[in-house]
Amino acid sequence: MTMPSDANDDTGMTPYLRRFLEWSAAMNYSSETIKTRANCLRRFNMWCQQRGLEKPQDITSSILERYRSHLFHYRKHNGEPLSFSTQHSHLAPLKAFFKWLNKENYILFNPASDFELPRVPKRLPKHILSVDEIEDMLRQTHIYGEIGLRDRAIIETFYSTGIRRMELVNLKIHDLDMHRGTLTISEGKGKRDRVVPIGERACAWIRKYLDDVRPKLLSDGDNGYLFLTEYGEPFIRNRISDLVKKYKEAVGIDKPGACHLFRHSMATHMLENGADIRYIQIILGHVNLSSTEIYTQVSIKKLKQVHTATHPARLSRSAPQETSNDKFD
Repeated sequence: MTMPSDANDDTGMTPYLRRFLEWSAAMNYSSETIKTRANCLRRFNMWCQQRGLEKPQDITSSILERYRSHLFHYRKHNGEPLSFSTQHSHLAPLKAFFKWLNKENYILFNPASDFELPRVPKRLPKHILSVDEIEDMLRQTHIYGEIGLRDRAIIETFYSTGIRRMELVNLKIHDLDMHRGTLTISEGKGKRDRVVPIGERACAWIRKYLDDVRPKLLSDGDNGYLFLTEYGEPFIRNRISDLVKKYKEAVGIDKPGACHLFRHSMATHMLENGADIRYIQIILGHVNLSSTEIYTQVSIKKLKQVHTATHPARLSRSAPQETSNDKFD
C-alpha cells in the first residue's frame, strides 16, 4: 500500500505514513480501512505542510486540537459543514497513526493519547422500502429479458439476506448452498466471515439465473463470481448501486439510497413479523447488539398495533361526536 501520488515522496512525514500503511496491511486490516487511512492521513499531512509542520515529532496535542477545529469549521462547496461522522472518520486514523509511531519509537510520546474523537450520533434509518415497493421493483425486472432475470436474482438476494453491497459483489458460486439454504459471506465488514440464511424464492431465481443467463455472460474463462455484468466481469461498487437505482426510479420510489435500503428493509420487516433481534444481529453481522437495536425504533408497526389494542384511551371507547359546521359559518 502506497500513499496517493500527490504525497508519494520520501520527505517529511510521508515515509512514516507509508510504513504505517504497510504495517496496517501486514496486520490484515481490510483494503477499505487502509484506503481510508491513506486518504485521511494524506489530508492531514498536507494541512501540516501548509503550516511548516514537516515531521511527526513536530505534532503536539495542541496541533491535533487545531486540526480538529479546522475540520469542525470547514465548509464544503455547497456551504454545508462536515458531518460529525465525517469528522470522526478523518480523525480516527490519526489516533492509530500516532499510537503506532510511539510504539515503534519514532516519537517519544503519543500526542493523540488523550485525543477524544467527536461523538457520532446514532441515526435512525430514515427510509425503508415497503413490501409492496420491493415487489414493484422485482416485477419491473421482467421487461429487461435475460439481464432482468439476473437483476431479479440480485435484488432477491439483497432482500432475502440483508447483505452489504460489497459482500454481494464478492460472492462466489461456491458461497451459495441451495440445499441448506445458506450463503457464506467471506471477509465481510471487519474481515469477519459469517453464514446467513437465504430464502427459497431467492434461491429459485438464482438457480434460474445460473442455468439460463450466467453461461451466456461468460467471456474469457470463469472467475467464479456469482453475479456478472454484461461483459462477463464481476460488478464494481457503483455499477451495482446504479442497477438498483434504475429499478427504484422506474417504479417511482423517491427515497435516497440503493443497496442498503434492502438491508434496512429486511431487518425492519423481520422484526415486525416477530423475529428475535438477536437473530437479526447474527444475520446482519453486527458485532454489538446496540448496532441492531436501532431497528427496534424503526419497527413501529407492531408497537402501534399493541398501542391501539390496549391503550385505555383508544378511539373506539369515546370518539368525539361529529358536529355540523353551521355554527362556524
